Amino acid sequence: MGWLNGLRRAIMAATIAWAGAANAEPVQLNVIGGLGNVSQYTRFEEPFWTREIATLSRGRLTARIHAFDQAGLRAQEMLHLMQTGVVPLGTILVSLAGEEPELNALDLAGLNPDFASLRRTANALRPRIATLLAEKYGLELLSIYIYPAQVVFCKKPFHQLSDLSGRRIRTSAIGQSELFSAIGAIPVQTAFSETVPVIVKGLADCAVTGTLSGNQIGLHDVTSHIHGMAITWGVSVFAAHAAFWHAIPDDLQAVLRAGIADLEHRIWDSAEAETRAGMACNLGQPTCTTGRRGQMRLVPAAPEDEALRRRLLVDTVLPRWIARCGANCARTWNEILAEPTGIAVVEPQDGGPVRAVPVPAPIR
Repeated sequence: MGWLNGLRRAIMAATIAWAGAANAEPVQLNVIGGLGNVSQYTRFEEPFWTREIATLSRGRLTARIHAFDQAGLRAQEMLHLMQTGVVPLGTILVSLAGEEPELNALDLAGLNPDFASLRRTANALRPRIATLLAEKYGLELLSIYIYPAQVVFCKKPFHQLSDLSGRRIRTSAIGQSELFSAIGAIPVQTAFSETVPVIVKGLADCAVTGTLSGNQIGLHDVTSHIHGMAITWGVSVFAAHAAFWHAIPDDLQAVLRAGIADLEHRIWDSAEAETRAGMACNLGQPTCTTGRRGQMRLVPAAPEDEALRRRLLVDTVLPRWIARCGANCARTWNEILAEPTGIAVVEPQDGGPVRAVPVPAPIR
């Protein structure tokens, strides 16, 4: 990771350069983006930073961007690297931000079974996430990104999620693993790059990943059935180290905020479209234009799946998350998400385990 030393020097040079930015050479920003070789990065992040930002700033800013997984960085390290200022502008995958489990609230396994649920959750939590990053880590929240829906691909038939009991399922994070363990499945947690190999080698029977990204890596060639319910969405936050951010002249901050807000809008629209497109390609439908046509069979989300999802959220996902996260997360949930989800967190007075309980819908 020798390039990190160069990045540190570039950060120092850029910070010094702001004072004379109005009549100096363009200032180069150094950005750590999301996963490389997927469309969010190749179609949106990379072009925005390498081309669009220069146009938006009228030549006062240029940027270099590295995908974190291609830069020798672990997603689990990003929050620390940004807090310490090593990475001035970067992307944090919330499901892998283990040192700050409150970020997981955006994308808890089973919380957002569809796009509307995800948007509701993100809109509700955005102010809290901004405060958390600023007060605890010295970071300025600039955006919330998502990937297409992450669903279950399996190489043998199944009719509903409960049928996955006993199967080995590739997962990407602890929340997914806990959810499938509660079903009776056996989680096999691996990196995205290992998704197809673990299926081919017989180390997993199923895999959870994005509808389109799964197609792009050929998962449809080694599996036969795909479920219609989103398990997670691969939510990430994009932020800036506060000292670096506040050294940027106000007019350029405004340019960056407006540009990044538009980038977020495009990424969300694309993720929604790519969720449908990935499913169409995996199923071999004529509307497939962005991937390779497969011959998979759709397992539609049934009422039994919705009932199971909610039960798992109440009995497993929320209690385990609160146990890792603590009282602050319980308060965050009850203040922000209890009403829209109809689920509240209860902390027993006798020191027993945290419980999540259904709450009556409010009278409107």
